[in-house]
Amino acid sequence: MKSSMRLCDLHPGERAVVTALCSTGSMRRRLLDIGLIGGTEVECLGRSPGGDPAAYIIRGAVIAIRDEDSVAVLIEPPTTRPQREQTEKEREAIGTDSQFCRHRGG
Repeated sequence: MKSSMRLCDLHPGERAVVTALCSTGSMRRRLLDIGLIGGTEVECLGRSPGGDPAAYIIRGAVIAIRDEDSVAVLIEPPTTRPQREQTEKEREAIGTDSQFCRHRGG
């Protein structure tokens, strides 16, 4: 992946980080509303059979965006951050979720 790209340049399976939003008006507002702000990580899931639109994972949601709109979203490759190990307290908290649901009748 090149260092300066647009969202529409992502291929399925690739990830990137949003650096800037160059659109204006109502489309800018829509893109901001779905979470496309600086620092947001996005992943391209795939493209429709015709190639447009493409599906992206943005902040945990799958969103389809047309190329004419995604061309205004500037991206860069994600920085590689080493995976942090979970603390014992975090591991315990994961186990208590199901206990909480059973206790609350869930």
